[in-house]
Amino acid sequence: MTLRLGLGLPQMPQYDPRRDVRAAARAAEEIGYDSVWVFERTLFPREPLDGLYGVPGLPWPDFYRHCADPLVTLTLAAAVTDRVRLGSSVLVSGLHAPFPLARTLATLDAASGGRVLAGLGTGWSQDEYRAAGVTPHADRGDQMDELLDVCAAVWGPDPVAYEGRWTRIAPASIGPKPARPIPVYLAAQGRRALERLARRADGWLPVQLTGEQLTGQLARLAAATERHGRDAAELDVVLRVGVELTDAPLPAADRRPYTGSHDQVLADLAGAAEAGAHEVLLDFQQHCRDGAELTDRAADLHARIRTAGL
Repeated sequence: MTLRLGLGLPQMPQYDPRRDVRAAARAAEEIGYDSVWVFERTLFPREPLDGLYGVPGLPWPDFYRHCADPLVTLTLAAAVTDRVRLGSSVLVSGLHAPFPLARTLATLDAASGGRVLAGLGTGWSQDEYRAAGVTPHADRGDQMDELLDVCAAVWGPDPVAYEGRWTRIAPASIGPKPARPIPVYLAAQGRRALERLARRADGWLPVQLTGEQLTGQLARLAAATERHGRDAAELDVVLRVGVELTDAPLPAADRRPYTGSHDQVLADLAGAAEAGAHEVLLDFQQHCRDGAELTDRAADLHARIRTAGL
């Protein structure tokens, strides 16, 4: 099976959202990418409550200083494309009130002809929850469960009714409805998130895993899906990787996955595909100076991947 390829849209500070988002989305479709993707980062704390990804003392990178809103970015991409799927890896569930987010995603799916992939995660930043969260950071798992319930209700047939901890919907007609059932993809780190993924998701969104690491995580996921009476083979696996290309190969001892020469990165991608990734989301934006460089690199690596038979 051919490895599907997605492209991360430009959201970081060096890009012009007036120009680069639409240009990258159009280019992705013309090149032959299967999907385009966004991530969510809402602020850059001067004195963060926790380190990057919750790791104590790990500094936040400068490219998080301002990032374009993910839903606005996806809407811009939808307006200039006809085929590529529109994904989020990920929207932080606790930064969104469930009912408005469900309606926005439904409208975007209807307007794009059924191309939305709703990728969600609970997030890690206490600073973001303090500024924008609709629930306390400690309640983010419960809020994710409610968000999934509300989405299922809002995207389903009328009349819609729901009674939850944070959301109450009296029987009502709610539209527009999605063009088709919107697939829900979840990130999963801890035990509870893995169980939620195994029980409720259509797909999994791992990040920066090698083929060997992916094999191990998929074994855990298979055991979890079996506990819930599901087959792990039913779950789509979309691996997000930050790509940094260099002119010369990097020494093995110093090399991070998906960095180095084209041949080194192609070998990493082949390993991920062999391990069970169905799609790889290639994110070039951190290491490109502008939108033109991003689209040039996206076109070049896409051609090399297909020439390699992946």
